This record gives sequence, C-alpha cells and structure tokens, in this order.
Amino acid sequence: MLATPQLSTMSTAAQRKEARTVILSSYLGSTIEFYDFLLYATAAAVAFPQVFFAGADPWVGVVAAYATFAAGYVARPLGGVIFGHFGDRMGRKGMLIVSMTVMGLSSAAIGLIPGASLIGPWGAVILVLLRVLQGIAVGGEWGGAALMALEHSDPKRRGFAASFVNAGAPTGAVLGTLMMGLVSALPGPAFLAWGWRVPFLLSFALLAVGLFVRMRVAESPIFAAAIAAEESTAAGTKPKVPLLEVLRRPKALIFIMLAGAAGFGLQVVLPTFSVTYAVSKGAPQQGVLYAFAAASAISIVFVLFGGRLSDRFGRRPVMIAGLLLFVAYLFPMFALLGSGNVWLVFAAFTVALVFHSTLYGPLAAFVSEQFGTTSRYTGAALGYQLATLIGAGFTPGIVASLYKDSGQSIGVVVGFLAAMAVLSAIFILLTRESKDNDLTTVR
Repeated sequence: MLATPQLSTMSTAAQRKEARTVILSSYLGSTIEFYDFLLYATAAAVAFPQVFFAGADPWVGVVAAYATFAAGYVARPLGGVIFGHFGDRMGRKGMLIVSMTVMGLSSAAIGLIPGASLIGPWGAVILVLLRVLQGIAVGGEWGGAALMALEHSDPKRRGFAASFVNAGAPTGAVLGTLMMGLVSALPGPAFLAWGWRVPFLLSFALLAVGLFVRMRVAESPIFAAAIAAEESTAAGTKPKVPLLEVLRRPKALIFIMLAGAAGFGLQVVLPTFSVTYAVSKGAPQQGVLYAFAAASAISIVFVLFGGRLSDRFGRRPVMIAGLLLFVAYLFPMFALLGSGNVWLVFAAFTVALVFHSTLYGPLAAFVSEQFGTTSRYTGAALGYQLATLIGAGFTPGIVASLYKDSGQSIGVVVGFLAAMAVLSAIFILLTRESKDNDLTTVR
C-alpha cells in the first residue's frame, strides 16, 4: 500500500497546503514539458525546413517539417497508454518523474542532430525518432499532472486547479518562443548552423529543475485510498487492466477525443502555420516570434480564468463559448497576420489566444472527470492524446498543403478549421457535464 497521507486524516489547512504544492508542481512540470514539445513547433516553422530539407521548394520544406512535427502527436496516445497503465497501478508521481526525464533528454538530443549538409536524410530520420520520444513523454506527462492537481483539490475548485496544468502550455510556449526569438537575431547562417540548437540544449538545465520539483510532492490521496480499497475487497483476484476498463466503455473515450480535437487544432495553427504566414507576408521573423510569446504570456491568465468560470457555470458552456468565438474570429485574425505590421500581428495572436483559453482552461478537468479513479490516468491521458493526434498532429501540414494547393487562398484554411470546430462543438454537447462528478467513486 502507498505511504501517502489520506484526506480523512489530514487537517483542512494541511490539505490546502498540500494542494497548493501539488498544483504548483504540476504547473511547473507542465511548463517544462511543453517548453520542450512546443519549441519543436517554432523550430519547424523557422529552422527545420532549411536545416533538414535544404534544396526543396520553400513551402514543400515547410510541409515536410510539419510532417516530422506530426510524429510527436502520433506517439502521444502510445505514451498515454504506457504511462497511464503504470500510473493507474503504481501511482501518479513516479510516472511523472520518468516522463520528464525522457522528454528532457530527447529534447536536448534534438539540438545535437547534424543537418542535411553533413548526414543527408539521416538527420530527418533521427529528428523523427526523437520527436516520437517527445510524444511518448508528453502523452504520459499531461495525464499525471492533471490528475495530481485534480485529485488534491477542493471539489468546487477542480476546474481552476486542473487549469494550471493547461496553463503550462502557453507558459512553455512563451519560454520556447522567447528563446527562439533571441537566437533568431543571429545572422541567418549562424542561426541555421547552431543558433536554433541553443534552446533545445537548455533542456538539460530545465530537466534538473523539473526533477527537483517533482521529487518533493506527495502521491494523490484519492488514488492511494482507491488502491487500498481495491486491495481490501479483491484479495487474491487478478488485478484489473486499466486500458481494458476504459475500452469496455468506449463512448467516453471517443466523445472526449472528438470534443477536444478542434481546441488542439486551433492551438497548434498559431505557432506553426500562422507564424510562417505572417513572415511570408512581410513581418520580420523575430518580431513575429516575440509577438506570439507576448500574446501567450497574456493568455496564461485567461486559461486559469476559463477553468474558474467552468467551476461556476460548467465545463461545456464555457468551452462552447470559447470555440464559437475563435471560429468567428478566424478571418479577421488572418487579415491582421497578413498585414506585415508586428503590432497588428501581436493583436491577432492576443485575441486568438484569449478566445482559445476560454476553451482550453476547462479542458483538463472536463477530460479527467469522465473516468473512475483506478483507470482515470489511462482514460484521461489516452482520450486527451487522441484528441491532440486528430486535432493537432496533422493540422499544420494539412493547412499548409491546402494553402499551397489552393493558390494561397486563406479561405480554404478557414473553412477547414471551422469544420473541425463544428465537429468538436457537437461532441462537447453530447458529452456529459462533469463539474459535479464524485471523483472518489471508483467506476
């Protein structure tokens, strides 16, 4: 049995202090993980086409770089299954330490890959393999971090607590984009030769910080209590397989996957295609990166605000509102991005991320609350990562291809993103409201 303080034996003050520590840990851990993962998105927009796909048509190189980007999303559900299984059987904390280690080492290794001029296509092959490791690590990271925050928090503030995990994504994007923006100030040849590698190599330092934080948190008390209850009532029986428990009721998994897809598709278009589009229309590359970083910093507050709103009004109404606002804004957003003016580009990113945050803030709680305690890590991680796969994994490549093949028509891109949003809105409405679910019930 896990040696973790139980909720029933801890004072209210001790519970709140423990919850704050865990939420901070989840936020910092998520920030570090997404710094590594989303840094790749920015590099795929501004460096990888020239480094690993040199000699190709510029937009062909962009599409090829986005294809390697998609490999990480393909691997994320696998990470959700692997880490979810052991997280549901052995505990959340240990899996979070492993996922962070895998992410930090694979990200730093990306900064050491020789370019096409030295090893030809093998550079791209190694890039894909390391991207797959990144995907597996993030697939395990998100579920564990979200559950640790969710399962330590007050039931009436679960949306707000879990939103700190999703707030790690824009925070990581800020750090990664700022670092890439700094090194992009180098002369072009120096940036492509070694400058873009520096942010990846910094992952070694971030890994050390992250592991220090992760080692100091306690295991989830709800999980520990559920495992103890299961052991006392099922002595001598074969342990349940979390994945099979989830797949026995696939409706929740499928609905979560489709409900979350558009949120990730809209999210990933911003640091990938939108950055490339703004630069192609005459905006300076460094200015665009800084504009996105500043807008991401502003959005952190709104991610938390979205989570807090969902505690009051429910997950579904807040998510639907954010989704509809973002879709209505798509044409104005691309008009601003295509202006060539950095300040207008900043405005475009800021408004887009504020709308998206309203959708993204409640998502961690919405997904995690659909599953029982002893299969929650597997169900939440797998559902969330399948949503990222279909929503974000291929979207940058698809929209870049649509834009190129349509004679650079932005209307085709908007139409694709709007159709994805309508699909997700339907499945958000079909998925049950989870705000008042009892997480201590093992279903």
